[in-house]
Amino acid sequence: MFNQLGDQLEGVFKTLRGQGKLSEKNIADAMQQIRVALLEADVAYSVVKTLIASIKEQALGEKVLKSIKPGEQIVKIFSDELIELLTHDSKEISLAPPAHFLICGLNGAGKTTTAAKLANFYKKQGKKPLLVACDLYRPAAIEQLATLARQIDVPCFCPPAGMTDVAQAVKLALDWSKQQSSSLVIFDTAGRQEIDGSLIMELQNIHGLIQPQETLLVVDGATGQQAVSVAESFDKAVKVTGLVLTKLDGDARGGAALSVTQVTQKPIQFIGEGEKIGDLQAFDAKRLVDRILGMGDMVSLVEKAAEAITEEQAEKTAKRLESGQFDFNDFLEQLKMMQNMGPLEGLMGMIPGMSKMKAQMPAAGMDDKKIKHMEAIVLSMTKQERSQPEILKPSRRERIAKGSGTTLMQVNQLLKQFNQMKQMFGSQTKMKQMMGAMGGGMPDMANMDPAQLQTLMGGMGKKSKKRAPGRRF
Repeated sequence: MFNQLGDQLEGVFKTLRGQGKLSEKNIADAMQQIRVALLEADVAYSVVKTLIASIKEQALGEKVLKSIKPGEQIVKIFSDELIELLTHDSKEISLAPPAHFLICGLNGAGKTTTAAKLANFYKKQGKKPLLVACDLYRPAAIEQLATLARQIDVPCFCPPAGMTDVAQAVKLALDWSKQQSSSLVIFDTAGRQEIDGSLIMELQNIHGLIQPQETLLVVDGATGQQAVSVAESFDKAVKVTGLVLTKLDGDARGGAALSVTQVTQKPIQFIGEGEKIGDLQAFDAKRLVDRILGMGDMVSLVEKAAEAITEEQAEKTAKRLESGQFDFNDFLEQLKMMQNMGPLEGLMGMIPGMSKMKAQMPAAGMDDKKIKHMEAIVLSMTKQERSQPEILKPSRRERIAKGSGTTLMQVNQLLKQFNQMKQMFGSQTKMKQMMGAMGGGMPDMANMDPAQLQTLMGGMGKKSKKRAPGRRF
């Protein structure tokens, strides 16, 4: 997300930071480059125009021009302006029970998945959510929601087979929800390929029946400026209260996120950055802006680590490492922990100095595809080989390569990386740096090699609190 914009802004700000003093020409040139970067990222022209004018006015102020570090001052101004733009008219989600959420949007935006993700999000906060399937048109839409509901152990209302009257289905769902003593009911509605009269009328009828506290519009973040027009149309029909931007992990530009809230005057409440049921985050403008500017988002990274790694797992790993024990069983566990945290490229965006890290990843075999290869290699080993890596002689390596569908070179590379990690664990200084990362401040991750980064990812859960299991009902 925002890879293109972040890379271009990094170059502009690097030039500004390198200037001992700034002139009006320096600033004008920088503003022009920033304008181009924003437009190429698909940010709406009206938003770019307003943003640049405000930044330029402040950048030409005496406080900036006479500052010891004027380049840093402009970066700060840009950051503050983006945060202000993204938090315009923001408000808290209304959860006064029994809360009703109406989920709407076009086909393909991810409404059904988002409904389940929201249920999962609030269940972890101790709420008792219910899911209601109101899409009677899309084939398998009801079964999709029911399947997702079973995965997260949340009750789901499914209309009787063959029912075509959406209003009747909603009335049945409301009666059902009253018997469940729930604190939150999430209604997943039908979409269309494009906005039409029948869709609008149906949504208005549903809205009138359920009287939702929140009407959340799910918008595909990769659609660019279309996201803005879609949001305006739905708001006119059913008074949207908030936005959920999805598929931000698959769009290098991401300009819709910087446009939609300003143009529509509706707050972004959640963002989706993956396909897994846990890949939904409450929107935080500062975290997003920090990632755009290459400052990372360590809070989100730690939250992901806490989700993926239990306190018990982290303590077990820490004790083994501190005692000097480390075999391929431990290595495999580290890989699985990283995979549970989501795509590596997304994780890199949360780490300060990510540009340098991302450049190192492919060469060091640390992209998602190569991690799958590494996992296959370890799984092709016998139990004895995983526990005693020293017995992996050439003949065994050849067998492992064939069994994992990889090459002997890949097996040898993995063994080399494994031994490097083991040596690193033998150094008490490096161990304290890695395992104490979350307690005494973050180490300089921009200068870590991927093996060290991998270990850090696996060790982040050490300081996390054990989460109470979700209640069944």
